[in-house]
Amino acid sequence: MPVIELATFIHADIHTCFDCSRSIDLHTLSTAKAKEKAIAGRTSGLIGMNETVTWEATHFFVRQKFTSKITAYNRPFHFRDEQQKGSFRSFEHDHLFCETGTGTLMKDILCFQSPAGVLGKLVDRLIMTRYLKQFLIERNEMIRHFAETGKGAALLQ
Repeated sequence: MPVIELATFIHADIHTCFDCSRSIDLHTLSTAKAKEKAIAGRTSGLIGMNETVTWEATHFFVRQKFTSKITAYNRPFHFRDEQQKGSFRSFEHDHLFCETGTGTLMKDILCFQSPAGVLGKLVDRLIMTRYLKQFLIERNEMIRHFAETGKGAALLQ
């Protein structure tokens, strides 16, 4: 199973970073390229424990739906979202936060697996890992921007 690990340093407090990361509205802004929008479950605001969100988006020129659920939650240090329905065989994303003297270290650990056995493993290795890593990098840059500039405050109300 492929694993993507990222670390992003943000010059903002841990609570702001945590809440920006679970903001449905900020996620929608940060994934505009894929035209992601929340269509069911929690569709705006801050997602919490046992809540679900269904996203509709275009990836690889295909319109898809993906439902995830928050299955672990320890504010402001950790939450996990897991695919409930979607095109992956499995998809688990841990969001971890650690206070430092000058801000917050935000870590992502994303474990996923495409369907289709050997072909899926090949797709994961050749395409999907790079695609999802870039997707997370772009999302994290948006989180950093909103947290560091204070623009996230309006979304967290």
